[in-house]
Amino acid sequence: MKLLSKEISKDGGRVAIIPEDADDLWTVYNLLAVGDTVRSMTLRKVSEETSTGSVSTEKKKISITIRIDTIDFDAQQPVLRLKGVNVVENEHVKMGASHTLELDLNRKFEMAKPGWDSIASELIESACNTAAKADLAAVVMQEGLAHVCLITPSMTLTMAKIEKSIPRKQGAAAMGREKALNSFHEGVMRAIVQHIDFSIVKAVLVASPGFVKEGFLKYMHEKAAKQGLKVLIDNKSKFLACHSSSGHKHSLKDVLSDPSLVSRLTATKAAAEIQALNEFMKMLNTDPDRAVYGEAYVVKAQELGAVQTLLISDDVLRARDPLVRQRYVELVDKVRDGGGAAHILSTMHVSGEQLSKLTGMAATLRFPLPDLHDDVEADRRAAR
Repeated sequence: MKLLSKEISKDGGRVAIIPEDADDLWTVYNLLAVGDTVRSMTLRKVSEETSTGSVSTEKKKISITIRIDTIDFDAQQPVLRLKGVNVVENEHVKMGASHTLELDLNRKFEMAKPGWDSIASELIESACNTAAKADLAAVVMQEGLAHVCLITPSMTLTMAKIEKSIPRKQGAAAMGREKALNSFHEGVMRAIVQHIDFSIVKAVLVASPGFVKEGFLKYMHEKAAKQGLKVLIDNKSKFLACHSSSGHKHSLKDVLSDPSLVSRLTATKAAAEIQALNEFMKMLNTDPDRAVYGEAYVVKAQELGAVQTLLISDDVLRARDPLVRQRYVELVDKVRDGGGAAHILSTMHVSGEQLSKLTGMAATLRFPLPDLHDDVEADRRAAR
């Protein structure tokens, strides 16, 4: 993300930015809230009366400032759609007129918020840190199914899905098995060449159950040598074979938590999130009095100074009610001020998806709290 100007504080302010990739737009999606204002250039139908008295309509490029009513993000385009009303009158658009702004890549815009909390400020800082950008790709596969994915700091994008019916090793159809496998491998290889930019990506994880990955890598490297595919030949060392439970996207969780890969992936945000989530799940199974989830339980644990690592999903922080969001931001700040760690997990990653199934908020504790449930219930009774 390119930061053009920034004047922000807890009491409000604005930034002018240019989003450069889908990750930047996802950051903006997490920054914006209903009631914020955005100014950008846009196309709008404008009606004008000619000298003869007739009315002509044409699309004109104008600058407009809207107060946001609804926000929608499309990761595949990628584009951010903001619906709202005009709050700065100009010669073409009246005050209060409805308009939809589409924010896409490499288009300058300015956003203003009535208050910039610590998480919003952190999002802007990290988005403008080019060193934090994604440099990881993954191919998760099983016989006849593969997903080619790009893993960014904020999301996992499925760039291609390859499906092919593969005959079994026995029976009459077995004669066509090798041909079908070659066709499947060819499709995966072409998807890799088409969607992975090796000038950015530092590692490509190729994961599968069994020996599917070895069969594919053998085919790809032989084919690349035979056809002179320089992009694959020059980047052969970037391909890392690893285990996954299936060829479905959700099995990326297995891949990113593989201990043998941690040293290669420690610089990636996705790996750090997976590791924190794995530690929580392990604690939940082995020492349940030191693992809690659900807002009431996490907040109570924090009040007791017990939270060591807080996990919170970004969709929780996108609460429409600003007072609710403020409550969550204060929770994150208190955990960090108390020497704990706080991870904000993206729901566009498999880790964030899994956390959302656990209410979107969880924590590992410094010490066990066997009576926490009774404490929470006592607070609830007292509040009635």
